[in-house]
Amino acid sequence: MSLPPDYHMHTPLCRHAAGEPVDYARRALEIGLTEIGFSDHSPMRRDDFDDWRMRNDQLDEYVEKVRRAQKEFPQLTIRLALEVDYLPGHADWIRELAARHPWDYLIGSVHYVSDSWAVDNPHKLSEWKHRDAFEVWTTYFERLTLAAETGLFEIIGHADLPKKFGHRPTRDCTPLHEKFLTAAKQHDCALELNTAGLRKDCREIYPSREILQLAFEKNVPITFGSDAHAPDEVGMNFSEAIQLACSVGYTQTCRFEKRQRRSVSL
Repeated sequence: MSLPPDYHMHTPLCRHAAGEPVDYARRALEIGLTEIGFSDHSPMRRDDFDDWRMRNDQLDEYVEKVRRAQKEFPQLTIRLALEVDYLPGHADWIRELAARHPWDYLIGSVHYVSDSWAVDNPHKLSEWKHRDAFEVWTTYFERLTLAAETGLFEIIGHADLPKKFGHRPTRDCTPLHEKFLTAAKQHDCALELNTAGLRKDCREIYPSREILQLAFEKNVPITFGSDAHAPDEVGMNFSEAIQLACSVGYTQTCRFEKRQRRSVSL
């Protein structure tokens, strides 16, 4: 099976990953990947915003680490990217980040449903005891829709992240999903199939089959990402992700270079 690019990988600069980019690149070649992309958590304007991303003064170091991997593994296409948190009011900061280096793509992700609560943070798991799952989903997908509408991102990451710990609303969320995917299509965003969900409590790829089926019906393009935080996670469960994509009708995935997209066969 020919594997699509793994466009979601981290580095130790985010403070919760292990292994250098050269180690991820080596692993990618071992499992037969021909293209990968590093998309570590971007800095925020304030370095004390949280403790799971690189600092502002480490952005150049991050780029150098990726460039070193590109030099050491010329037989592997390695893209330079960022995973950027979308929060309302942060668009100017995202534009600043986008201008700093010649990125190949930006993944727009929503982690925060308030200024202080990232829904996927295991240290904030107790927050769920005080929250209604549908209200969380509503806020989350409203922000995901806003992220798509900015036009600042090539890819939207792990689109139903709030299910990570197994919390799911009992009410129908289809209208939320529809609105988000309509925005993604209108603003030319690809949807990421993120296999990290299979390693979490939800035991399901992000996004769900239901969301992916809607995305296919709206002709939203897709990419693949392992969300690797260690070299042995590179390309993990890609066969399941490809099977899922094909089962809803997808025959193509995307590749990016200098923020330009092209489609290739799965």
